[in-house]
Amino acid sequence: MNSKINALERRCPRLGGPVRFDYCLTAKNDQQPCFKIIDCWWEQFDVYHYLETALPGAQLEAFLQAAPPKPKATSLVELIEAARQRTRGV
Repeated sequence: MNSKINALERRCPRLGGPVRFDYCLTAKNDQQPCFKIIDCWWEQFDVYHYLETALPGAQLEAFLQAAPPKPKATSLVELIEAARQRTRGV
């Protein structure tokens, strides 16, 4: 892997602070790249090509097929509704 690319740094829209590219490569459970990696880095270099060469075929395919996480507001509404259902059942 290219150490110059791995050392690149930018502000992370999810974390709110600076992160290096190598963090973005393993941000999801220390196994998969962050779902926003292409959105965040495409202006700096050809990140898609980098992922094609850096990730094994199955891992790249899993990354590309994975759905992005739900928005926080949606998750909160679902958690509140689940809590209501539990309290009604008691």
